[in-house]
Amino acid sequence: MKRPPMTKKGADRLRTELDRLKSEERPRIIAAIAEARAHGDLKENAEYHAAREMQGFIEGRIQELEGALSHAEVIDVTRLNAGTRIVFGATVDLADEDSGEEISYQIVGDLEADIKQRLISVSSPFARALIGKSAGESFEFQAPNGTRNYEITGVRYED
Repeated sequence: MKRPPMTKKGADRLRTELDRLKSEERPRIIAAIAEARAHGDLKENAEYHAAREMQGFIEGRIQELEGALSHAEVIDVTRLNAGTRIVFGATVDLADEDSGEEISYQIVGDLEADIKQRLISVSSPFARALIGKSAGESFEFQAPNGTRNYEITGVRYED
């Protein structure tokens, strides 16, 4: 099985979240459960059930992060020598040929993707449309709201 790619910056961000969950959130929720238990009857204790539910969420997220970090192939994008060709880790500058709007995205691993930070998953249709292309090329993308035409104005590999 091929190991899923992850940028070094993304792996560092996930490790920071994992450390925070283990050192801050887990002890806090254990204390909240103990306090709720002290209030008596657990069947009708909403605080206890909410704390247990939160504990399940935190433990699930810890397992997800540990699994992802242990199986991922961490890639230092600053060491990639792909030039102006788009591969995993590239930060791509685009110009919408219809509206003239300019936007940049970095192609990252699935778990580190965050559209608000302009980090798009390597497995997303948009990233798949970009991979293999080079700066200066134009391409058409079938977006849910219609066909969009983009020009690739820049490709860089930075942290």
